[in-house]
Amino acid sequence: MTDRKKRLLARGAAVAVLVVTATGVGVAQAAANPPPLSFVAATNAVTAERYVYDGEVWLSFDLGLHVIAGKDPFEIWANRTGYDKPIAAQRVVTQNGKKKKVALPAGTVTDFTGLKDFTTISIADASGAVVKQYSTSFCGNSWSSARTRPDAPATTPYPTQCGGEYNPFTLGAVWGIQAGWDSAVPDQPYFRDGESFDLAPGKYTATATVSSRYQQLFGIPADQATVHVAVDVVDADMGLKSADKSVKRSARDGEQVSDYVPSLRAPAKRPAATLKAAPAAGPKPDLRSLPAWGISLSQEDSKWYVNFGATVWNGGTSPLLVDGFRRSGTELMDAYQYFFDAKGNQVGSKQAGTMEWDDRVGHKHWHFTDFAQYNLLDSTQKLAVRSGKEAFCLANTDTVDLTVPNAKWRPDNTSLETSCGANTVVAVREVLDIGNGDTYSQDRPGQSFEITDLPNGTYYVQVLANPANRLAELSTTNNSSLRKIIIGGTASERTLEVPPVNGIEG
Repeated sequence: MTDRKKRLLARGAAVAVLVVTATGVGVAQAAANPPPLSFVAATNAVTAERYVYDGEVWLSFDLGLHVIAGKDPFEIWANRTGYDKPIAAQRVVTQNGKKKKVALPAGTVTDFTGLKDFTTISIADASGAVVKQYSTSFCGNSWSSARTRPDAPATTPYPTQCGGEYNPFTLGAVWGIQAGWDSAVPDQPYFRDGESFDLAPGKYTATATVSSRYQQLFGIPADQATVHVAVDVVDADMGLKSADKSVKRSARDGEQVSDYVPSLRAPAKRPAATLKAAPAAGPKPDLRSLPAWGISLSQEDSKWYVNFGATVWNGGTSPLLVDGFRRSGTELMDAYQYFFDAKGNQVGSKQAGTMEWDDRVGHKHWHFTDFAQYNLLDSTQKLAVRSGKEAFCLANTDTVDLTVPNAKWRPDNTSLETSCGANTVVAVREVLDIGNGDTYSQDRPGQSFEITDLPNGTYYVQVLANPANRLAELSTTNNSSLRKIIIGGTASERTLEVPPVNGIEG
């Protein structure tokens, strides 16, 4: 099982949890002056299901751990100015009715998965002996966040994911819990290749404690910083394939979307010639390429391939919005880029190439043809191979830097089903919001270079945004990124070396 797969399983692990009895947290009747953060368990007891698949074990459980924000939101900003710089984290606090940022202590945030070692979890068997102990990070962003008391705000502005879970080249993140809302606390260890997490069937007690550092830092009362949950581990009677249905899959995990309902622009017809032209000034997107990542070597039918993941993100002052209008009876659309003023009013448009229907397995949706290009350059940075990937469905699959001005923390189109449309539509809208990136992972069709006949040596994977300059943006100087690779070996056994970028593997 791959590292990526294990991480996805860990995120979606609550597939068969049986809540036996509630703890009586009483959050709806919370005190008038609650602490800044509360740590609670939603239940006293859970059932964990144990799956065995291809000789590996997956333990599915959810301890029901939550952090609840008090009268003010809990908010943290984390960013780095370059890949050779450490991550700096600040907490947003309200004092005398004004918000200000307070730096968090060094070592509190070392990556974009959250606050390091926020929770320690110990699991003891029926005799009281500790059989597992580990720490988990915590960021506050959660898919399942909800308000916990009737007078809490109706909505939350905070993202649903921490950011940087998969993409090693994230630049900035915003984490938060709305006042009176909750956030689920991760309760399983981070999976790395070669590791597994297993408990034999039986009765256990899980004890979860917030680190004393965070108790003091965030005002969590010491007598409310530890919870206990009984865990009954049972062998599951279904295979991993069935359990895997509950995993929240990323937008690029191979889903086919031919039956999904797209976002349509109304009316669904080609624009009239009287549309206002693109404004010379004002807000515009700024497409920026991250270094290629997840680079690997594979062989198929005696041919060798370098596979890679690639991300282009929007660091501009406006979302990139492209609408496609179908040419009747064809599998081609005319694409138009639209522009907005600082208040969000539409102020102009321009033709921006085409969209085409991609019928390949793993796609089955509309692709914008002028978004990016992938090239393999030789040691002199001349073109050696061009990737077969030539068109893209735009979606906000990654949060790259939510600390840039006007970043969209909770974008609407975060997956293919909201972005790319079926082959029965007459129009489609594709959007890349500020601060967000569009990632194509290594397992997508065309996401590779064939290197069978290439000589050994140094090469560069180039991710190039807006290659034909059909999109209007603030700058084109940051459209290209290069990632060095070294190809070696023999014709029958090629080798690949991928040097880190300023110490960042990936």
